[in-house]
Amino acid sequence: MTDGPTTSAPTTTLRIGTRGSALALAQTRAIAAEITDASGLEVELVPVTTHGDTSRASLSSLGGTGVFASALRESLLRGECDLVVHSLKDLPTAPYAGLTVASVPVREDPRDVLCARDGLTMATLPRGARVGT
Repeated sequence: MTDGPTTSAPTTTLRIGTRGSALALAQTRAIAAEITDASGLEVELVPVTTHGDTSRASLSSLGGTGVFASALRESLLRGECDLVVHSLKDLPTAPYAGLTVASVPVREDPRDVLCARDGLTMATLPRGARVGT
């Protein structure tokens, strides 16, 4: 018997699959915080390495669509995580059997920033310059 009120701890830890990049982890942490705030559930991030993360080949040579999503999808289907957070811009548009896009958060500010060495701007980048994202 206990003295005073008791609180029950979450009995379930929600495992969220995510890519391991800094951006993916930041996005997933934001979603995890929203889930915890709304439900009280504990959340565990499950980093998943994708073919797009490890290959040095160009995205177009890797097949483009799904190169970052396939490993997350497989991890979810194998039960290694309970849900995945993935950037909508990298998600294939075709449905995938057994999976559903369950939620899309409110969009953040979509503006990007160019960070270039030597004080270069978009106007002064040389023709053919390569810009990574």
